[in-house]
Amino acid sequence: MASPLTTPSRIETPKGLRLHIGLFGRRNAGKSSLVNALTNQQISIVSDVAGTTTDPVEKACEFAPLGPVVFIDTAGIDDVGELGAMRTARSISVLGWMDIALIVCDCGGLTEYEIQLLDYVKKHNIPCVTVLNKSDVAMPSPELIESLSHYDCPVVITAAAARRGMDELRAAIVSVAQTKTDPDRPLMGNLVSPGDTVLLVTPIDTGAPKGRLILPQVQAIREILDNDAKCIVAKENRVAETLANEKTPVKFVVTDSQAVMNVCAQTPQDIPVTTFSIQMAYSKSDLTEMARGAAMLAFLKPGDKVMICETCSHHPQPDDIGRKKIPRWLAKVVGGELDIDVVVGKDFPSDLSAYKMIIQCGGCVVTRRHMISRVMQAVEQNIPMTNYGVAISYLQGVLPRALQLHPEALAAYREAYAKLEKLHGAKS
Repeated sequence: MASPLTTPSRIETPKGLRLHIGLFGRRNAGKSSLVNALTNQQISIVSDVAGTTTDPVEKACEFAPLGPVVFIDTAGIDDVGELGAMRTARSISVLGWMDIALIVCDCGGLTEYEIQLLDYVKKHNIPCVTVLNKSDVAMPSPELIESLSHYDCPVVITAAAARRGMDELRAAIVSVAQTKTDPDRPLMGNLVSPGDTVLLVTPIDTGAPKGRLILPQVQAIREILDNDAKCIVAKENRVAETLANEKTPVKFVVTDSQAVMNVCAQTPQDIPVTTFSIQMAYSKSDLTEMARGAAMLAFLKPGDKVMICETCSHHPQPDDIGRKKIPRWLAKVVGGELDIDVVVGKDFPSDLSAYKMIIQCGGCVVTRRHMISRVMQAVEQNIPMTNYGVAISYLQGVLPRALQLHPEALAAYREAYAKLEKLHGAKS
């Protein structure tokens, strides 16, 4: 019989649904030793040579009693040289989307580097544990511990190489996770009640994975069943037939974004329609902000610079949604080609000022904290940001209906549109 820590449902939990815990600090602060000690595995190379860790090292594992997590070991933020500066920038960018940050310091005292990290996590409200490591060399002074009270995060004294203080550190991580982290919202939110019937429209095209459904579709089915409701799964050519044959009225319809116009046309007006990607924005990000950002789509002009972001590194399809379809639909609506940059993976430019707007994928492979950090960055720089589902619904001419289940988001879109109309003039 499999143990609770090795059952497939636990081990195979996608990274985007796991708590992400990152270790940050100077070179040779003991970050790699700590992650090895916390996981009881030799994940990171440990050496007395400064700068052994050059790129973030990720390890998905079980961390009782929290369950599935990802530990991320990062390069020292005091790295030197041109490459060192790039590694430092990468570490800081990773820090921005951590669910929990472990700031690893030397017991001898703080330097400008640790203060920089602690100030960053405080400014961005990142849950944090301060780890005073290498206590086997020297114990921290009372003054050092007192100075850390300013940052309002637990302080734990460890000696990672000797595996001391690990129980206390684990307890601190669990406490912070349970009291200060913001978990994903359910994909279906509070939309589903016991006894409801929901229609899920799932086209099977070249982008559909062979033999299975994509993650948001699987999540939706599971959540509907968990809520003691019923779901019907059909392709886009069976929507009208399915709705007509149901004796129990369908509460609402969830469709793949690319079929949203077709599905809206087949669905009676009294039945709300949303998309998996819009629900993903609700679950993973800030749907209201994404709807607000979508208003900018109406005021783009040929030649405007737009960034399209995909957090996963999938192999592009011949008619890829982010690289081909959305740019093609945009060009048709805008009346000419846009200057589009496609950014792939977890990297996100720190300076967004070159762009008129950002269009982000659903983010199913990353955490809610990761997506929220991107939204916050865009808001701080006053760059409109939306996501694939919201953008496609606008480009297909059905956004108000697709946001019907989310009145706050719909109101934000209309308010932003009215402001842009005053600024740019009515859209012709």
